[in-house]
Formats: sequence, C-alpha cells, structure tokens
Amino acid sequence: MAAIYKISEDSYDEHFTLIALHSSREDHSLVYALNSYLKIKLKRAVKDLEISPNGSFPFFDWRDEIHDRYYTLISNNSVAKEELNVGNLFQDLPSFTAYSLIPEYKEVDYFLKVEHDELDVEEKILKSVLSIPKVITAYSVDANKLKSRNNLIY
Repeated sequence: MAAIYKISEDSYDEHFTLIALHSSREDHSLVYALNSYLKIKLKRAVKDLEISPNGSFPFFDWRDEIHDRYYTLISNNSVAKEELNVGNLFQDLPSFTAYSLIPEYKEVDYFLKVEHDELDVEEKILKSVLSIPKVITAYSVDANKLKSRNNLIY
C-alpha cells in the first residue's frame, strides 16, 4: 500500500508584502517609475495571468538575486469584450465586463507583491512607492485576511 502525502495550507507559509497602489498611470509608465525609484528591473511577463476564461491580467516581474526578493506588479482590473447573442435591438453592439483580481479591493488599480525573508523591507518599499509622481496613494494589505488570496499565487 502506497503512502499518501498531502500539503496543508499550514505548511505552505510564503512570506510576502502586498502593496495596493492607486494610480492614474498606465501599467508600462508605472513600471518605468517603479524601476527608477526602487532600483529594480520589472519586465512584462510573456503570458498574462488568466483567472477565468474572460479575465486576463497583465503582470510584470523581476527576481532580485542579490537581496533574495521576487517583485511582481499586477493590474487589479481587466475589461473583457463579450458578444451578445440575444436577439434584441443592441445585438450588434459589444458588451464590456469588468473583472477584478482581488474583488475585495475593486478600487485598487495595481498590486505590488514582494516575496522576501526580511522584516523591515515593507516600510522602505512603501515609502519609495509613495514618492512616485501620479501615485495617488499606496498602502499595505494583509493578504491573510483576503477571501481571494489564492488569486495571488502565480
């Protein structure tokens, strides 16, 4: 008889900082600013993160080998075009549906996720992000309290 091994959520303890960003910048412009202010090198991932068949979220990532950190910037909002197959007056007009990566924070534009082992890095990163022009506000989010925490595992 073979043994069965299961990984429980208690043994999966990934420590990361999650920062919510409100900004009027486009994603490529925000990435350029983050790279300049945080001295990192975020690049667009080859494939977007797809949570559902209609919702795809562009993201940027970079692994800092020197400080053993992994940075990810992901858009919280996605708009998908849907065709209406209903025989009515507006059948030829496309319909657009908005999706959120983290529905509890629909008003947030982007999330910056930093995987690290250090204790004091969160405040330093947050201070640098808040100094970027056109970043309206940024704040830390406790990922353990999110219902949709699994959407952050990518």
